[in-house]
Amino acid sequence: MGSVEHFDVVVVGAGISGIGAAYHLTHQSPGKSFVVLEALESFGGTWLTHKYPGIRSDSDLYTFGYRFKPWVGPPIATAAEILSYMGEVIAENDLARHIRYRHRIIGASWSSETNLWTVEAVRGDTGETLRFTAGFLWMCQGYYRHDTGYTPDWPGLSDFKGKVIHPQTWPDDPGIAGKKVVVIGSGATAATLIPNIADDCAHVTMLQRSPTYFFPGRNVDELADTLRQLQIDETWIHEIVRRKRLHDGALFTRRSFEEPEAVKQELLAGVTALVGPELTAEHFTPRYRPWRQRIAFVPDADLFRAVAAGKASVVTDEIERFEADGIRLKSGKLLEADVVITATGFELSVMGDIPFSVDGRPVDWGDTLTYRGMMFTGVPNLVWVFGYFRASWTLRADLIADFVCRLLAHMDDKGVSKVMVEPAEPGVPRLSWIDPENFNPGYLMRGLDKLPKRADAPEWQHSQDYWGEKDVFPLIDLDAPEFAYGGARVKQAAE
Repeated sequence: MGSVEHFDVVVVGAGISGIGAAYHLTHQSPGKSFVVLEALESFGGTWLTHKYPGIRSDSDLYTFGYRFKPWVGPPIATAAEILSYMGEVIAENDLARHIRYRHRIIGASWSSETNLWTVEAVRGDTGETLRFTAGFLWMCQGYYRHDTGYTPDWPGLSDFKGKVIHPQTWPDDPGIAGKKVVVIGSGATAATLIPNIADDCAHVTMLQRSPTYFFPGRNVDELADTLRQLQIDETWIHEIVRRKRLHDGALFTRRSFEEPEAVKQELLAGVTALVGPELTAEHFTPRYRPWRQRIAFVPDADLFRAVAAGKASVVTDEIERFEADGIRLKSGKLLEADVVITATGFELSVMGDIPFSVDGRPVDWGDTLTYRGMMFTGVPNLVWVFGYFRASWTLRADLIADFVCRLLAHMDDKGVSKVMVEPAEPGVPRLSWIDPENFNPGYLMRGLDKLPKRADAPEWQHSQDYWGEKDVFPLIDLDAPEFAYGGARVKQAAE
């Protein structure tokens, strides 16, 4: 192992959050040295690894895009468009020099003697193990495993003589041409895949255990287009449209809690107009109230147009077992298939599945208490970016970036090198990371024990309320009792 490189900040991950972190460090903390460590061969995260047909955002880019970089394309964007946008951010802000690709982190340890993190990484191209030290860790690696998706262990799966594909590991040649294809799942991935493979298959069927809410609509923003016709500057267009969409999102979210039945009927009416009342009642009327799971926007109603045209169909039933020629359902029906695509979700990853230790003691994240879903008791000088379920992920990434840069400056002003969070009152009750009654996607329910705990007080939970947090985060008192500082700051040679 060679020499150790030191940086003020190590950013983990070069996806949408990590590139945002690099931008904000460059502009808000220009005196800080930093490096971005990325396990993959390039930037992009989700938008680089997911290669299934039609891969696109399920949030609009006016809010999923960065607040500092105008979005000029259609609201719902393809992976290629998002990668191009991120590439422009990197080029325009000279961020490439800070990024190390093919650096997979294999361990991170904190020492209270030096008040530093030591990060070990293996280079994917050479196999070399490298070591970095950092005063602060900024975890931007996301929340799921990139190398494998979640596929349930269905009975008889090994008996199936066809091909099984998870969208997260889409092959170059899926072999679906002229085949009978079954897509298991009814979330955004299934809704994206089905219309994009329908013309290639003999037929494609969406098999769902229960229906999901969808919001079909045109993939345009009329306000943005009107402002462009008036030759308004794109920076202003981005800000105006972004604010309008955030206002509308806040209203919709509030209504989904205050008048869920009315919102449900509005969502169902949009689907009924496309496929008729019978199909809507049978296959597109969920048993839960809106927003207990994400609501996928279906641009230009492509999923429903494929169903209406007979190119795709929907079956609502449960799987009894796999058989050689298809899937036996609990109703007794055999759903014939040559290819099965398991759009069944993610495998939750907490902190990238990296082994962490503090002064030689392994960190069990399930034993920690979270400060606003980004810092954790017993773990110094570390922030994790975890976005929103009911709003665009990047909105929170930007809020957290402002917080981190302000915190780093505050530590400099105090002349300290260590910050930890602890409840002002010991022995607070510990609750699960989220309230399952309000939001319960499968990947979180399967991994709740791995996630940090929350408490009753607002500062000890991830509220999932962007419209509240956007006002609260800038006013966080960094000298509140929850923050404990220590360690005289020692200048490093790299400074």
